[in-house]
Amino acid sequence: QVQLVESGGGLVQAGDSLRLSCVASGRAIRDYSMAWFRQAPGKEREFVAAINRNGASTDYADSVRGRFTISRDNAKNTMYLQMNRLKPEDTAVYYCAEPLNRSVLTYTPTSARQFTYWGQGTQVTVSA
Repeated sequence: QVQLVESGGGLVQAGDSLRLSCVASGRAIRDYSMAWFRQAPGKEREFVAAINRNGASTDYADSVRGRFTISRDNAKNTMYLQMNRLKPEDTAVYYCAEPLNRSVLTYTPTSARQFTYWGQGTQVTVSA
């Protein structure tokens, strides 16, 4: 049974930084691309960042590119999201996600439909 557990969220001020973690269990993540999504109140879940199996390839939403950095440590079965220069519009519940099937090496999926396993989410609130 695959489980994803996010942590690291909190209440911060605009301009601050946070680092989110996603610890996976149930199988090794080294064979799977992974991603972060977020959902603000009253809005649909949106893509934030994705990373391929070995961390060499990444993709970002335009709204976070240059401020957020996605990374992974396969030895620790953990994925990270470093968020710098946070803005109030970054306020949301952040989810990590993993697909059902093994990923080709260069694959960085960006659609929620491409993911099967989701964490419970961690709240990030950025005050102005």
